[in-house]
Amino acid sequence: MQHSIKIKNIIFFVLLGLLLLPQTRKPIQVYLHKGLALFAPNVIEASNQSIIKDYNWVLKGENNTDFNFTTTKNKVVLLNFWATWCPPCIAEMPSMQLLYEDYKDKIEFVFVSNEDFQTTHSFLMDNKFSFSSFKAISKFPEVFNVSSIPRTFLIDKKGNIVIDKTGASNWNSETVRETIDALLKN
Repeated sequence: MQHSIKIKNIIFFVLLGLLLLPQTRKPIQVYLHKGLALFAPNVIEASNQSIIKDYNWVLKGENNTDFNFTTTKNKVVLLNFWATWCPPCIAEMPSMQLLYEDYKDKIEFVFVSNEDFQTTHSFLMDNKFSFSSFKAISKFPEVFNVSSIPRTFLIDKKGNIVIDKTGASNWNSETVRETIDALLKN
């Protein structure tokens, strides 16, 4: 019994030490969040869905061109707020990439980070993610109310927020795919 407690204490302190070291903290956190990202986000009941009333939001693309969110009106949109330093953001990116590969020509994907383009572009290239990232030039519409990341919204053609998820999730899940397919039919 005492031997078992000593081993558990040693493991605990080794993990604690690894989490305190900057070089090992991020990879361990990403690994832990990948376990959490196994779950699909929940679809919001129609009666509880918020609606986007103001689409006027200017973003800048990696190629330095302006992108106005108004161009997404009447389209299905997956909007993701993220950062390269955010372990839960990194954990859910592989599932985002898989979803993007299958739906990039069917829905609008808008990935927003407040980091400089060199940082986000390098991160996306190093990890073989093929989607682009934007940077907000003007304040985002109030309905998004982003206070922590990752924060992801799935928006239907009428501007209803069908999914609003804070934290890592599995965006390549059957639930998300079925929801998107249904939204594309409406």
